[in-house]
Amino acid sequence: MATPKASVLLSDISKDEGHLGSGAIHVITGPMFSGKSTSLLRRIKTEISVGRSVAMVKSSKDTRYAKDSVVTHDGIRFPCWALPDLMSFPERFGQDAYDKLDVIGIDEAQFFGDLYEFCCKVADVDGKTVIVAGLDGDYLRRRFGAILDIIPIADSVTKLTARCEVCGQKGFFTLRKTCDTRTELIGGADVYMPVCRKHYVNNQIVISASKKVLDSETRAETCVDTVADMV
Repeated sequence: MATPKASVLLSDISKDEGHLGSGAIHVITGPMFSGKSTSLLRRIKTEISVGRSVAMVKSSKDTRYAKDSVVTHDGIRFPCWALPDLMSFPERFGQDAYDKLDVIGIDEAQFFGDLYEFCCKVADVDGKTVIVAGLDGDYLRRRFGAILDIIPIADSVTKLTARCEVCGQKGFFTLRKTCDTRTELIGGADVYMPVCRKHYVNNQIVISASKKVLDSETRAETCVDTVADMV
């Protein structure tokens, strides 16, 4: 026969086990201008419509349209928490309020270094649903941030495509229109455009050649005009 103390411990364990493994992780990725934020907001609004408690988070690095809202390229807004990291979210949000959350949306997820750790905790331990949206690759088509790290632990992965701004075909890649080589260069249509494979490769050759000319002349110019000519 269990003692009162043992019964309390068993009750706590049972309560914790109710959350363990009951969450989910859904990933939305693709190049810039592929509708990632729009798709994220659509899913968040669906969760709200069925009565689930929702919170939205984005990287504080992204201040292009608003500091405290997720904003799509066509102007749709949704209030959010802009944070430098994810693991501090429960404390900032308030632990009691966090415990009542059912769903957490994360936009611009490529900027969070603790994305994998946070998603594991939220879905595996806390039993919540996480919907993550972000770039899987940078302008050089290399991995960007930790998005690819959470693919193995995701319940679903949605890879979106944009429209190539050169030919109108499906755009799978993000082309940077300047000669800036920083991995993190936050910008919109003034800096980036979606392109198909053919026009990514063609434009990269032109940009590379232009950069060599600019470097040799030691002039601080961009390659925007060169890329614009090809469009």
